[in-house]
Amino acid sequence: METAARTAPAAVIVGIDGPSGTGKSSTSKAVAAKLGLAYLDTGAQYRAITWWMLNNGIDVNDADAVAAAAGKPDIVSGTDPLAPTITVDGADASAPIRTHEVTSAVSAVSAVPEIRTRMTELQRAIAAEAPHGIVVEGRDIGTTVLPDADLKIYLTASPEARAARRNGELKGAQAAGLAATQAALLKRDAADSGRKTSPLAKAGDAVEVDTTELTLDQVIECVVTLVEEKRAAA
Repeated sequence: METAARTAPAAVIVGIDGPSGTGKSSTSKAVAAKLGLAYLDTGAQYRAITWWMLNNGIDVNDADAVAAAAGKPDIVSGTDPLAPTITVDGADASAPIRTHEVTSAVSAVSAVPEIRTRMTELQRAIAAEAPHGIVVEGRDIGTTVLPDADLKIYLTASPEARAARRNGELKGAQAAGLAATQAALLKRDAADSGRKTSPLAKAGDAVEVDTTELTLDQVIECVVTLVEEKRAAA
């Protein structure tokens, strides 16, 4: 008796949105690695272009100046979830984009429509080129970047839990008290949710996952299950 040939899993595009400190990056990378998918951190791209602006003397609070320079830097994102990379004009930017200076400026740069247009085009192109599918994380993936994604997930958590996680991620001189970290997160939330172009928002058809009381492994397991269910239904 012949057995049916095994078919490869269907390619699937997964968008994971949510505010800082909800576990987006750790979850997205782990899910992509477990399921053999590519991975894209769109937040790193906005940090990269912000870093370029700061390094090139652009006033990040001058929207016209930022818009005029939006097309200048060459930003390349590696999509291996086990070793994601990002370069700006050929230089490795993975460490410098995580500084406090960049963190403080990224919301202003990200709010400029010309920046969002350029990044959205880049993100869509990367997703389209992923042969087996991709996990894309950010703040406007399900609503703007990939509105036709096969699966949309919105991670959330209490401000207290998010602050504790983010504070634990920061190193050395960048680490702050929980109250200060929470205040900074809420300020970033307000900026991202209130911008006119592609604000942080939950897509109407997204699955919301509250990670407040969950371990990272539990969140990963939950999302992997959701993706596998979507693949099976494809």
